[in-house]
Amino acid sequence: MVQLEGVTRTFVDGPAALREVSLTVRRGEAVALVGPSGSGKSTLLNMIAGLDRPDAGTVTVAGTRIDTLGEAGAARHRRAAIGMVFQFFHLLDDLTVLDNVALPAELTGTRRAEARRRARTLLDTLGVARHQHAHPGRLSGGERQRVAVARALVNRPALLLADEPTGALDSASGEDVKALLREVHADGQTLIVVTHDPALAASCATRTVRIVDGRIAADTRHAANAATTAAATDGAAR
Repeated sequence: MVQLEGVTRTFVDGPAALREVSLTVRRGEAVALVGPSGSGKSTLLNMIAGLDRPDAGTVTVAGTRIDTLGEAGAARHRRAAIGMVFQFFHLLDDLTVLDNVALPAELTGTRRAEARRRARTLLDTLGVARHQHAHPGRLSGGERQRVAVARALVNRPALLLADEPTGALDSASGEDVKALLREVHADGQTLIVVTHDPALAASCATRTVRIVDGRIAADTRHAANAATTAAATDGAAR
C-alpha cells in the first residue's frame, strides 16, 4: 500500500526533517508513527499524503509514484485514494454535517444523490446520524471527530491517515475515537496514525514505527494484535 525508498527532506536553514527513510506498509496494516516533537513524523505523513515532496527518494502509494505528480495530480490522487483525519477536524462550519461528509465525494464527480447516500450510511455507522442536519459547531469534540472520520471514508479510500486524531479531545471523547479507529481497521481499512499518545498506539496499531531525528529508530509489531492484522488484511483482500 505504501512504499518509501530513501526519502530525504530538508527545509531551509534547518536540519533534515527526514533522512533516507525507507518504509513499507502492507494493505490492511494499522501503523502508528510516534516520536518526540520535531522528529519528522508529521513530515513523513505529509509525504505519504502527497502534501510535500522529498528532496531525494521515492514515495509510492496505492500503486502510484506520488513524488512525481504535480500539485493538481497529487490532489486528484489524494481525493481518490487517501482519507485524512486531523487533530482540529477542519470541518466547514457553514455546511451541515451531511454536506461536510458528502462534499469530497461530490468533488470527485460522484452524483449528489449518491454522495449523500454514502454520507448518511457512514454517519449512521459511526453513530452521529442524528446530527446530519446540524452544523459542526453544535457538536462535541468527539462527535466532530466522528464526522471527520466519516468525511475521510466517503470516497472509500485505500488508505486512511490520521494526524493526532485524539490530540484536541477530552479523555472520554479520545477513548471513543480510539474505539472507532479500531473498528475501522477491523473492517479492513489500512491506517497510518501520527500520535504522541502511547495508549492510542498500543490500542489501535498493529505496528509502531518510532521516528527520531528524521530516521526510523524502531519498528515494532504488536504480537497481541496479530489476529486483528490478519483479519483486516483478509478483509482488504476480499
